[in-house]
Amino acid sequence: MELVDHIAVLITVGSDKEAKKIADVLLSERKAACINIIPNVGSLFWWKEQLDSAQESLLIVKTKNALLKDIIETIKELHSYEMPEIIALPIIGGNQDYLQWIDNEVKI
Repeated sequence: MELVDHIAVLITVGSDKEAKKIADVLLSERKAACINIIPNVGSLFWWKEQLDSAQESLLIVKTKNALLKDIIETIKELHSYEMPEIIALPIIGGNQDYLQWIDNEVKI
């Protein structure tokens, strides 16, 4: 099986301000080529044995798999949640020009 080179990392945060802060750091450190911020995401979840809900913002971070460990560490340092959602999904294909652009913009 071929190792996945590009990933999309999903991160939920408590506010647009926090999303922007995390995005700014990841981009300035060249850990991401592009980050989408989707505001007003309604989340329902189990937390500490109770059903809970929150209005959150979702970040979609396009980057390289080799940077995932660094990205997780950075997010944990900046994030306000006790246990932030950080989920990496493989990018199995797409516009090769765009994928090459990711390669050119992030620094491993």
